[in-house]
Amino acid sequence: MYKIFDREDSDLLHILYGKKGTGKSRRLIAEANRNHVECGENSVFIDKDGDRMYELNRGIRFINASDFCIDGPKMFTGFVCGIAAQDYDLRAIYINSFMKVVKHPPEGLFGMFDFLREFSEKTNIELYISISSENEAPDYLKAFINQ
Repeated sequence: MYKIFDREDSDLLHILYGKKGTGKSRRLIAEANRNHVECGENSVFIDKDGDRMYELNRGIRFINASDFCIDGPKMFTGFVCGIAAQDYDLRAIYINSFMKVVKHPPEGLFGMFDFLREFSEKTNIELYISISSENEAPDYLKAFINQ
């Protein structure tokens, strides 16, 4: 089963966390499609490969992260900032298979999540992130968990 994370001081960062095969990707896609249809929001969906591209509404910009050789958290945050900089109307970024995109162990990502929270508040862009892990969430992420 997935867990939804939401930092108390921010409602712009949403994280789905749980074991592989528990429906996180399906839920993320459904949320992106629903928000696009109901709100007409301009959004981007980032995934590790192109397998789910055709499940998204065609108005959602799909980015295959493997095309950009992202090799760590600093490169990923620069990538996200670049996406936001080129599109002033952007309202949401959906990131599927987060750990496979970032290619970094979750234990060392505290600073990146703090940056992403600040980034979303500053730009008013909602971030939806799915994280698959067989392990319990690292301590720094536990503050995001809604029980």
